Amino acid sequence: MNQLFNYPFRTIAVLLATFTVSCASSQKNDDPMKDNPKYTNELIHESSPYLLQHAHNPVNWMPWGTAAFEKAKAEDKLVLVSIGYSSCHWCHVMEHESFEDEVIAKIMNDNFVCIKVDREERPDVDQIYMNAVQLMTGSGGWPLNCFTLPDGRPVYGGTYFPKEQWSQVLQNLHYTYQKDKAKVLEYADELTQGIQQTELIEIKTGSIQFEQEKLHEMLVNWKRNFDTVRGGNTRAPKFPMPNNYEFLMQYAWHTGDTAVMNHVDLTLQKMAMGGIYDQIRGGFSRYSVDSLWRVPHFEKMLYDNAQLISLYSKAYQRTKNPLYKQVVSSTIQWLYAEMKNGEGGYYSALDADSEGEEGKFYVWSEEEMKRILEDDYERAKEYYKIEPSESWEGHYILQRSMTDSAFAVKHNMSVEDVELWSEIIGGKLLTERVKRVRPGKDDKSLTSWNALVAIAMADAYDAFGQAHGDLTGAVRIGTWIVKNQMKKDGKLLHTRKNGKSTIDGFLDDYSFTAEAFIRLYEITFDETWIARAQLLTEYAIAHFYDSSSGMFFYTSDEATDLIARKMEISDNVIPSSNSSMAKVLFKLGTLLANESYIEKSKQMLANVYDGMETYGSAYSNWGILAMNLVYPYYEVAVTGEQWPQLSAELNRYYQPNKVLMGGTSGKLPLLDGKFGGESMIYVCVNKTCQMPVTEVPKALIQMRAN
Repeated sequence: MNQLFNYPFRTIAVLLATFTVSCASSQKNDDPMKDNPKYTNELIHESSPYLLQHAHNPVNWMPWGTAAFEKAKAEDKLVLVSIGYSSCHWCHVMEHESFEDEVIAKIMNDNFVCIKVDREERPDVDQIYMNAVQLMTGSGGWPLNCFTLPDGRPVYGGTYFPKEQWSQVLQNLHYTYQKDKAKVLEYADELTQGIQQTELIEIKTGSIQFEQEKLHEMLVNWKRNFDTVRGGNTRAPKFPMPNNYEFLMQYAWHTGDTAVMNHVDLTLQKMAMGGIYDQIRGGFSRYSVDSLWRVPHFEKMLYDNAQLISLYSKAYQRTKNPLYKQVVSSTIQWLYAEMKNGEGGYYSALDADSEGEEGKFYVWSEEEMKRILEDDYERAKEYYKIEPSESWEGHYILQRSMTDSAFAVKHNMSVEDVELWSEIIGGKLLTERVKRVRPGKDDKSLTSWNALVAIAMADAYDAFGQAHGDLTGAVRIGTWIVKNQMKKDGKLLHTRKNGKSTIDGFLDDYSFTAEAFIRLYEITFDETWIARAQLLTEYAIAHFYDSSSGMFFYTSDEATDLIARKMEISDNVIPSSNSSMAKVLFKLGTLLANESYIEKSKQMLANVYDGMETYGSAYSNWGILAMNLVYPYYEVAVTGEQWPQLSAELNRYYQPNKVLMGGTSGKLPLLDGKFGGESMIYVCVNKTCQMPVTEVPKALIQMRAN
């Protein structure tokens, strides 16, 4: 048994920056609330879909909280902290194999206090124990199973365990704890120290000069991993990583690096035409298991799709590529149709499985398509790449063989005719698909992820106007957050379900929501949103800021149930909360002429600046902030009665390094003296303005001239 405590553990930032591959998503086909269950545990009182899925296991699961640890102390038992989420395939495999097995459950109940955690409800708990498992084993993922002392300090862990191995682990751990407790305590001390030290940042003292060369250095190693044929990186699985491509697009735009820009467009086009994208409904799956973007893990996550709406909207501003518009429009329509919570916010995820099979809801047999499409089948077969080499487990995942314009040329059709025809055949397939058993839905609504949707709606509105964006929808989400998730003092709650908001917010709730409120100001010029963003920022500074490092903890100073307060530094599938907060401080500081905010932002960037070049993709959001500091950052004021038309026209163009303000009146310092008379556009840098102009093309010339 002692080999359980012989793992070397490493505090390597890059290891922890590397995203853990989440499992293929699924939800149990059985109804956890079925009539007359044989077992019911304390999870029955929870609202999380994931926890409720385990409420009728024979395992005596308890929710995370003081009661579980007090029980462990009273009974002198190790604690199992088992973490997953509702759309996690291997979480449910392990549940079926082990947690539903009465023999295994008896071992667990007799010897451990067992806690179930929804990682999306408690990302702070997940951070701690994912960190522990990564330090012990060098890798991580979900399900995450970490054993701890009764005080929460970890002693052993891993991810998915097959049933026989799990049984052996349980028995060996219990035996070791009973017979060699001193060794277990010693290991827990050592491991906890490692957790507490990981990702802590030392403050960078002295002056630091942010330079363009640092950004170039970030691309040196990164470019070596570009897949120049299929897009993305040269590995599988392939994740969309929206913030990475936003950084690369901005970098290429600033520097004129055509190779990087071509890679961005190649990646966006391959994803949009691949199986990772739902060709008949819209919306992206979590990731592709292969290097072709062909076979997805079929779950759809809110945070992925929000960020991808933003990315494709900005790419459309730059290119006017109709494929990008199609992706944005369809994905927004998917959100409306399947993810709205009825209050103004959005649910979290759709599962991969239905009827016990991954992807069954989304794939097609050739016979089905022939029956549904009839005379259109032969042409649709080419359009959707229905050919033997593309078969997946005897079925087909719809993907595109070519763009509509290329298809039109090949078949002597107009692009408009191809678009109309594809809508018709897609509609036929969708009509048939909705008759199938639908994947499960995680129906909790998270503040941070909803904030990303508000940003996405604002970005789409900038690119397309109301025709394909949604100003009303963006404001509706912001209003939902203010009404349901935000207290008068600026405190946020993290999650909401069944009309009840719970769990104190984490740093990403504050940073993403502040970013969303700033974006809502930029499309409405309603300064109420700026006031709300500042209230959130001040609350975060008061309760999350660490003056000794100049960074922010992920959890509030009011949190008392964790063994460590972590700092989230490295950007991942979602940007890190610290990089997001640094961008908030910079942009809000610019709008409010608040030098304290701007200096905090610069200090945060300085703290991570040395070393950003070693692993560029883990610092992409930090890199965007750096670009705002090393290239001109435009403070653009649009004032007068014509501001809606002028700002809408201005926002049709890709100009990433700007902040927009204005209206017919306003109290922001940078608007002082800019009202009255003719509608004008003021282009300023560092509070120094060029001559105002009345036409958007002239304003764009002023920005590009710099």
